[in-house]
Amino acid sequence: MEKYVCGPCGYIYDPAEGDPDSGIAAGTAFADLPDDWVCPVCGVGKDAFDPYDE
Repeated sequence: MEKYVCGPCGYIYDPAEGDPDSGIAAGTAFADLPDDWVCPVCGVGKDAFDPYDE
């Protein structure tokens, strides 16, 4: 599964880890995140994320 990076702060959403602090289980693809999910670091919405190329 593809990682995504937050444009404003650089946080990387890794589907293998999920976002446990927000109740997002490991293995949750970025596309499957709830529409109201926000970056846990800076609070922007999913539209501020781009695919991450390692």
